[in-house]
Amino acid sequence: MNQITAVFALLFIFCSCDQQVEISQWRGPKRDGIYKETNLLKKWPVGGPDLIWSFEGLGAGHGNVGIGRNKLFVCGMPDSIGILYAFNLDGKLQWKKEYGLEWYKNYSGARSTPTIVNDLVYFESGQGIVFCYHAESGELIWSVDLLRKFNAENIQWGMAESLLVDGDKIYCTPGGSEMNIVALNRFNGETIWTSKGNRQPAAYCSPILVNHKNISLIVTMTAESIVGVDAKTGESYWSIEQQQTNKIHANTPLYFDGKILCSSASGETNTGTVQVQLSENGKSADIMWRNEDITNLMNGYILKDGFVYGSPFNKKEWYCLDWETGEPLYISHVIESGVIIYADEMFYCYTHLGEMALVDANPNEFKVISSFKVPLGTDQHWAHPVVHNGRLYIRHGNALMTYDIADK
Repeated sequence: MNQITAVFALLFIFCSCDQQVEISQWRGPKRDGIYKETNLLKKWPVGGPDLIWSFEGLGAGHGNVGIGRNKLFVCGMPDSIGILYAFNLDGKLQWKKEYGLEWYKNYSGARSTPTIVNDLVYFESGQGIVFCYHAESGELIWSVDLLRKFNAENIQWGMAESLLVDGDKIYCTPGGSEMNIVALNRFNGETIWTSKGNRQPAAYCSPILVNHKNISLIVTMTAESIVGVDAKTGESYWSIEQQQTNKIHANTPLYFDGKILCSSASGETNTGTVQVQLSENGKSADIMWRNEDITNLMNGYILKDGFVYGSPFNKKEWYCLDWETGEPLYISHVIESGVIIYADEMFYCYTHLGEMALVDANPNEFKVISSFKVPLGTDQHWAHPVVHNGRLYIRHGNALMTYDIADK
């Protein structure tokens, strides 16, 4: 670390003690797809809500925006080099920084949604390098090559983790056999602890922090398992088998009331959607139920009032499951499957065919209230939308679109 970077790091440490921490991260404040917004439209105009601004030219990518310090941050790949873009809230480009080689081999483009904590922007490239940039100036503060430093190998479709921050730690899953999950100092990138986990490769999963009774756990999925490790020390506590044919576990686990839900696409055995119960001290876990017929590759899911809503990959299906039993109450075929988030009593469903739908769903029905076709962009409709301050952000490949969904 050079002298200027060291000075920056010390300033951030001192400043962080005197200000309230502001975090923007993957799938909302709790990484569960639920955005704490109010006063949003319950029905959209024909053709969709007003498009406030758009930007074309990001390059390939599947991550959406992180928002902080009155700026939007998003990663893209115009050729083979990744770029971190910073826009103001009116869509004016503030700065952009090349950060090196991105994932260009298959389903190319940037994968990570930036995590913003006060003045720092964090993300991981498809090549497994973690970066920390200054939100205002765009200066690189530090970077760590996870694969090289922790003796791990990249995976078939490139690293796709959206980074988790808690306090002074940033958690990553390089997937090494000896250094499987790691905690870094978020101010300087230095290693705080490493965990052997279950020694399996990474699996595209973005972890969650679980505060259970008197213990904090990092819960994530690796190539063939759901794993729980101590967030303070990295001690490995438990592992539950979870299989998927291509070792893709791209959904972030969901925690509620001592239980954890995970869902993957199909495999031969021990696959689909599973709920596990943590022990009183969190150091062991047991399967409560498993439904191998209900699958979800990477679309996310929402837990609302004791029911789970989601969809499989590339099918015209949406399901509602009972949280306690895993049994489906219905499977709806009204729109194509896709990504799901939730805000202000409504579901936002972005299908793999590019339809953005506003949905009123409950245990009895899945009802599309409004929808429109996303007009711009390239390649797959895989990025998870973001809701922030009355606006809906949709990323489709090289395009970013900002819609006004506030109920005025």
